[in-house]
Amino acid sequence: MVRKLGQEKRIVELTGLDITLRRMQAIESTFNSLASFGMDNTQSNQDFQKILDSQKSAKTQDTPFADKIFSSNLASKSGSNADIDALIEEYSAKNGLDSAFVKAVIKQESGFQPDVTSHCGAMGLMQLMPSTASSMGVKNAYDPEQNIAGGTKYLKGLLDRFGGNKSLALAAYNAGPNAVAKYNGIPPYKETQNYVKNIMSMYQQYSGGSQL
Repeated sequence: MVRKLGQEKRIVELTGLDITLRRMQAIESTFNSLASFGMDNTQSNQDFQKILDSQKSAKTQDTPFADKIFSSNLASKSGSNADIDALIEEYSAKNGLDSAFVKAVIKQESGFQPDVTSHCGAMGLMQLMPSTASSMGVKNAYDPEQNIAGGTKYLKGLLDRFGGNKSLALAAYNAGPNAVAKYNGIPPYKETQNYVKNIMSMYQQYSGGSQL
C-alpha cells in the first residue's frame, strides 16, 4: 500500500561549504552507476558490501561528519505520528530490524521531521545523503515511505556488515563504514561517540514502551 503524506521540503542554505559541495558532486557522479540498485532481497551480500565500501562522503573522512544543523523555520511535521509509526513498523519488519531501534535512529536524525535537510545535504526522516538515497533506490528522500524504506535497508546492510553489532552499525551510519573499519570500532570522534550513546539510550526507552 502506497501512502502519500503531504510535505514541503525545507532546505537549509549551504554556506561556507564549497569544498564539501565539490566532494559531494564527485560522489554523485560515482554513484550514478548505482542508481539502478534495486530493492530486491536476492542481491548478493557481496554486491551490497561493495556499495557500503564505496561510500565516500563527508561521513567517511578522518574528521567527523558535521553536526546536523537544521533550519529554525521548519514547518510542523507532515503526516501524523501514527502514519510515520506505521511505516517504521512495516519497513522494520521487512528488513528484519527492531522497530524501536529504527525509531531511535529517526528521533536522533530528524526528530521525526520528514521535510528537514541538514546543512550537509542529508535529507528527510532518516537523513539520507544523496548518494545513499540513490544507491537504495530512493527517488524522493522527502517522502516518508521512500525514506524509511531506503534508510532501513541501508541500516540493515550496516548491521549485517558489522555482525549485528548495533553500536558499530550506528557509528557507520554517522561516520561511514570505512571509518569504523579503519579504527576497528567506534571512531574517536566526539560527535560519533555521542551519537551512538544517544541512540542506544533512546532505543532502551522505546523498547520499554515509549511512544513517538
